[in-house]
Amino acid sequence: MKYVKDISNNTLEVKQSKFIAWLTPYDTYKITLEKLKLQHPKARHFITAYRYLNEYEQIVEYSSDDGEPKGTSGKPSLMVLQGQNIINSAVIIVRYFGGTKLGTGGLVRAYSDAVNLVLNEASFKEYKKEREVRIEIEYSNIRLIDYECKAFNVNILEKKFENKTIYKIKADEKSIEQFLEKVQRVIITL
Repeated sequence: MKYVKDISNNTLEVKQSKFIAWLTPYDTYKITLEKLKLQHPKARHFITAYRYLNEYEQIVEYSSDDGEPKGTSGKPSLMVLQGQNIINSAVIIVRYFGGTKLGTGGLVRAYSDAVNLVLNEASFKEYKKEREVRIEIEYSNIRLIDYECKAFNVNILEKKFENKTIYKIKADEKSIEQFLEKVQRVIITL
């Protein structure tokens, strides 16, 4: 599975109709859709499809035809995301009607092609399941832990300074295991 890191876009023109496809990380989907609606007030349709992992590691999917004939736009767009095994990402296709009706087959092709075009433009990262851990350390070991977090690509989400220092960290399974093994003599896992 893979996910998109940054927003990208591409335009497809079919019989004077414009299909402007935007690919965005799922967490910026709603804001991006609002901005596009403001930037394109004369557009006829805003077709959407997304896939993301919920807290139980289940894939949640959604698509909308936004006024296009049922099943001709949102579902084909979602199917392209499924076929490429993309998660935690959303696609928004802004359509300007060019005056010529494309028919159901033409719409399915146009929306699928628009999504494929934007996928070719985008850069993806491989999804790795992440794990969150809380550790406790002596104040004197902060520099060591900060250094090892950088070395193992472990993200520090939070630091609390009490009698001892408590870190909340997150990284993929392999990195967390290697990090914990390396610093086991100076930490207490909570």
